Amino acid sequence: MSKLLGAIGILKQTFDEYAGTDGDKTTLSKKEIAAMLKKELPGAGVCTKNMLDEDGDGVVNFNEYIIFVATLVNALERKILLWAANLYPVICHKYFLA
Repeated sequence: MSKLLGAIGILKQTFDEYAGTDGDKTTLSKKEIAAMLKKELPGAGVCTKNMLDEDGDGVVNFNEYIIFVATLVNALERKILLWAANLYPVICHKYFLA
């Protein structure tokens, strides 16, 4: 399997691992989002949770999840998010809440 196909599989598996624990296997509830972010992206705060739910319906579907992951990859490529330096809250506010 190619690296890209493997990465796509991991993204889907991660979504599926957390989705559905509250009932609907096609979306992530707020509780499921919190659990996923705590384990998969430690230190990502409220800003990240708000970024996930693009349409404001209170849950995150697979499309919103993929858009969020792509946004993070792009931001990391551009070195906007500096996780290791603990600048996330400042950067989050500057770029996503301003």
